[in-house]
Amino acid sequence: MDLSLIIVLVIALALFFDFTNGFHDTANAMATPIATGAMRPKVAVALAAVLNLLGAFLSTEVAKTISGGIINEGPGGVLITPELIFAGLVGAIVWNMVTWLYGLPSSSSHALFGGLIGAAIVGAGIGSVNLFVVLGKVVLPAVIAPLTAGVVAYSATRLAYWITRRYDGRPDGRGGFRYGQIFSSSLVALAHGTNDAQKTMGVITLLLISANLLPAGSGPPFWVVVSCALAIAIGTYSGGWRIIRTLGRGLTEVKPAQGFAAETSTAATILASSHLGFALSTTQVASGSVIGSGLGRRGASVRWGTAGRIAIGWVLTLPSAGVVGAVAALIATLGPVGILIDTVVGIAVVAFIFWRSRPNQVSSANAVTPVQGQSDVAASGRVVKIKKVKPLKKESGRRESA
Repeated sequence: MDLSLIIVLVIALALFFDFTNGFHDTANAMATPIATGAMRPKVAVALAAVLNLLGAFLSTEVAKTISGGIINEGPGGVLITPELIFAGLVGAIVWNMVTWLYGLPSSSSHALFGGLIGAAIVGAGIGSVNLFVVLGKVVLPAVIAPLTAGVVAYSATRLAYWITRRYDGRPDGRGGFRYGQIFSSSLVALAHGTNDAQKTMGVITLLLISANLLPAGSGPPFWVVVSCALAIAIGTYSGGWRIIRTLGRGLTEVKPAQGFAAETSTAATILASSHLGFALSTTQVASGSVIGSGLGRRGASVRWGTAGRIAIGWVLTLPSAGVVGAVAALIATLGPVGILIDTVVGIAVVAFIFWRSRPNQVSSANAVTPVQGQSDVAASGRVVKIKKVKPLKKESGRRESA
């Protein structure tokens, strides 16, 4: 297949992945203020889209990690071809769409990493992957970042309840945090654009390097930054309603004070990691923050079964997407026929998923109504069980309800 044609095809596929990433992940930031009534659904998703767009311009460190760190270089350049990058993207998109449809715990980021790594191993061997970079900037942050965000959210929630302890026993004494969530959720959306949009920038830059159109070690060109920023912003606004609905139902146990603490912790963790070039899963960080904020309330206990199911989903996403990417790479090695097969199968899967989702279409009108199936952030709101306890001030007949 002509090199210029495969380059155009891969860029289009990468931007479509960026689009799916927008409606798969970013709504996590705005679900809580919608559920608590702080923001209208349309306003919240539009604000998230704008902030994703702006966040994509703040840094390119994560993009450089993907374009110049994960895949090794050899005598002839990077050890991956445009065809293998295409196969990796097919694997990531297929896994992303399937988990989106069924509300399975997944990470768009790890789906992308898994798809690329699986394709690279099949097409160029295990030596094509820099395992030290994968371990240091993908795997370890996936473990450490949610724990860090959880500890920070726990501490912030304890502090918030201590500062406002005079409101113990009042029906909505801490309702003011609901409006603080407008700021904290906006910060999460900005951080998401800073981290997640860069992953697609890195993939396109890696493609251009592998095709010898850019020198090794290059950062993303400006047109790549703009394209990826627009793609993730459009995806956020056009497709975020399904995730908004599942999260709006799943996070009903999270009070405004908790939501503010969790969102602030999530944003701080993601922004710091983006500055260091760590390619995080924003969904996992948000989940850790939600659990930490829940434990910060008095009377909290952990539902370990739910926590275990979420953890299993986190662990399985990268290798599962890797398997799908590897299969796509095997087909791609057949040449132009293989690329054609991957394209047809990928389009068919995406079309089927959109068709399958039509009976349960979600819009701003029904985004906060109950729905079956939850994402892992939604399920995180159920990990912590809150028991009603007596307020710190011993006043008769009162219980902590804020």
